[in-house]
Amino acid sequence: MKMRNGLDATRREAMALAATGMGGLMLGAPLEASAMKDGKAKAVIQIWMWGGPSHLDTFDPKPDAGADYCGPYTAPIETNVSGIRICQALPELAKHADKYAIIRSMTHGINAHETASYVTQTGRPVGGDTFPCAGAVVSRFKGVDAGYKGLLPPYIVLTKPQGRFSESGFMGLRYKPFATGGRPSQTPFTVEGIIQKGITQARQESRRDLLAALDTFGRRTADNPQIRHMNLCTDQAYELILGDAGKVFDIKDEDPKLRERYGRSDFGASCLIARRLVEQGVKYITINYNYSPNWDSHKKHFEVMRTRLPEFDRGMATLLDDLHQRGLLDSTIVWAGGEFGRGPKIQWEAPWNGGRSHYGKCFSHVVAGGGFQGGQVVGASDETGSEVTDRPVYPWDLIGSIYEQLGIDPNAKLPHPQGIDVRVCATEADGITIGGRLREIMS
Repeated sequence: MKMRNGLDATRREAMALAATGMGGLMLGAPLEASAMKDGKAKAVIQIWMWGGPSHLDTFDPKPDAGADYCGPYTAPIETNVSGIRICQALPELAKHADKYAIIRSMTHGINAHETASYVTQTGRPVGGDTFPCAGAVVSRFKGVDAGYKGLLPPYIVLTKPQGRFSESGFMGLRYKPFATGGRPSQTPFTVEGIIQKGITQARQESRRDLLAALDTFGRRTADNPQIRHMNLCTDQAYELILGDAGKVFDIKDEDPKLRERYGRSDFGASCLIARRLVEQGVKYITINYNYSPNWDSHKKHFEVMRTRLPEFDRGMATLLDDLHQRGLLDSTIVWAGGEFGRGPKIQWEAPWNGGRSHYGKCFSHVVAGGGFQGGQVVGASDETGSEVTDRPVYPWDLIGSIYEQLGIDPNAKLPHPQGIDVRVCATEADGITIGGRLREIMS
């Protein structure tokens, strides 16, 4: 065979080169024994509120701050936990406050989407290496490298990658999430980019069998660990197309009453599918809550919230209750929040017409399950939600606490392509201020 660069090579040599290159990307370094321990949590569902939700209009209401801060949300409601009030637009979540903890003192001071997203999802300061996000780290320590044998990928995003940063960072393609694509609210919901429209299952099966028959190289090298892993990836892909694994995304057979409780929106359907993925043993699921209009509400903020808040309230509250009813909440962390909050003072002037700007100085996140104690509030902000006044919590504090609940050693090494000694969690040596693990809500 004549290669394009003019060099001669046999077909077998070309295939061997391709397999070696791909295998090098996919094969992980051995895990240390200390990184193999079990934790209270077995899985994470991350609700990534893309664009940044307003803390004043969700979990840190400020009704006494005046109309320039609270807008129309002047009457926060009591929850089922005495002393905890949240926005009046979240009545369903108010019924389940005993299941989640509110962190009202998240902070990093960054107002740019890209850097704020990176810091909030990796738990690392900006600069130097591009570190992996929490999902990729969990995939490393709880996925295939740790003996995961599920037919579904261990790290799945519904429905598109978060963007703005590389999820797997320097760890490479092996730890990137599998993004489903598609519209979860449409049934049957199938995984885009794998299933080719208009091709029957019988034809897909015949294609698979023909490829297997032609793959003499694969059969002769089946004992090679790189080839074994490639074959595992192939089996997972075909299982999503032709087997039972792909059926987890099709919610048409779920109880109609439960589907109504979640809501018929893409977000509600994503929450329901996330619960089904946990049942299948998937380790990390991100719901990329980036449906239009998203949380980046610079203009006409309260018009956007009239749609977004009821949808969020319904989906997340039902997810928490559904996990609880099925005995899964104790072993599943649910983590909701965005890259920052939104400006406490409303921008009434044109062109914003009642918008809220980016705000990284003080914002809120919520965690539930997996060993985190519900019915708690961590930290506090001032009377307008502008400054943290008690117990600042930085992204690395929260992510480190999540790792600990999963049994991931904060001092375990991450696989670095240059062999650099890099540990799971950032320390003060990285030039950051440490607020400390969330011991007050960790059981």
